[in-house]
Amino acid sequence: MTSSPSPIHVIGGGLAGSEAAWQIARAGVPVILHEMRGVPGIKTDAHQTDGLAELVCSNSFRSDDWEYNAVGLLHAEMRALDSIILSCGDAHQVPAGGALAVDREGFSEAVTARLMAHALITVVREEIAGIPPEDWDSVIVATGPLTSAALADAILTTTGEESLSFFDAIAPIIHADSINFDIAWRQSRYDKEGPGGDAAAYVNCPMDKAQYDAFIDALLAGPKTEFKEWENVPYFDGCLPIEVMAERGRETLRHGPMKPVGLTNPRDPMVKAHAIVQLRQDNALGTLFNMVGFQTKLKYGAQTDIFRMIPGLESAQFARLGGLHRNTFLNSPKLLDRQLRLKALPRLRFAGQVTGVEGYVESAALGLLTGRLAAAERLGRDLTPPPPETAIGALVEHITGGHMEGSKFQPMNINYGLLPPLEAPRVDDDGKKIPPKDRGRAKKRLMSLRAIESLKAWRDAVE
Repeated sequence: MTSSPSPIHVIGGGLAGSEAAWQIARAGVPVILHEMRGVPGIKTDAHQTDGLAELVCSNSFRSDDWEYNAVGLLHAEMRALDSIILSCGDAHQVPAGGALAVDREGFSEAVTARLMAHALITVVREEIAGIPPEDWDSVIVATGPLTSAALADAILTTTGEESLSFFDAIAPIIHADSINFDIAWRQSRYDKEGPGGDAAAYVNCPMDKAQYDAFIDALLAGPKTEFKEWENVPYFDGCLPIEVMAERGRETLRHGPMKPVGLTNPRDPMVKAHAIVQLRQDNALGTLFNMVGFQTKLKYGAQTDIFRMIPGLESAQFARLGGLHRNTFLNSPKLLDRQLRLKALPRLRFAGQVTGVEGYVESAALGLLTGRLAAAERLGRDLTPPPPETAIGALVEHITGGHMEGSKFQPMNINYGLLPPLEAPRVDDDGKKIPPKDRGRAKKRLMSLRAIESLKAWRDAVE
């Protein structure tokens, strides 16, 4: 008689932890899910209930369009891998146009009921206040952005990092193919070469005085997001929101992140720009660029309108908008291996937002994969993550080193810029010519089709 494998421990009963537990159990491995909500006297600043997979903010999983939207593609991949989060989401959806939105109470109750009813899943209500006991030889930490202070401190001690929970400055990120290079140009300040020998590492967007003044007026007048009291965000001079810098004087930005010195517009070398916005490559594929020094508290709608005032960015498409907020995440490219294990303590895996992905669906996707990786290891099987052509594989690439080497690692939602690029098709399936304005959309569909085929091939090979 074959003995049952020893259990895998999952810490955190949010979206990622719930998905990880489900995937482990469906592989035939026992799992103990530890959740501190429900313990008398213990709560978080954001949760309202003791239910598993509680949605603390929006009730939307965003677009469900798998052909033309990266998060919709992630939905499709997760459905193909028997995601409990997508299954319960589909069962409790509410009208939301092209998005998948859910009845948050019904959704959480459904996830909780399915996990509690599974014979291989044990839910234990307790706080894990430090590094788990040594006899827990396989652990998934899925504690999210509100990781308890005791556990965060223990992780810091183990990794030697100086900070895990910190106030994070985020600048907007733009899809490279939406930049207008009839106006913008590539050049590093003073043509200085970087470590790779590239003297044209930045994209430069010039402004004359009238454009700069209008931009400053819009920054100062734009609506700002107010933080919740528990976020208690301080401002550090090294990461001031751009509109706070503008409030210190109209010329501040011209002498800061928008200084025009050391740069020459090749189209009109004799005319010096009044100010220049620089964009720096943000991922190894060169498909994403971040706006240097443009961390901001502007509301999202205002960001899109105001930043498109910048010459060269009038049609900019944003992979991520800016912000400044409290977050808890690992420096994953440095600390995690490709199996999402902590290099300093491989019996610990990490899943969800703590790894450096943003969003409900992205967090659950990492929980799904981490659960599968842990179960395969427990069963003595080799399992590698899905290929980078898939949305799930692209997220793994991002958090384990796909960002630009030497740049600061930042959390990211799934977007097409994380997937290996394809040439935009010029003809459709019927051989008809695709108008230039529609080629970007056609390229997204081509990338989605490639992702679905790659994901199914990976699934069929491992199941």
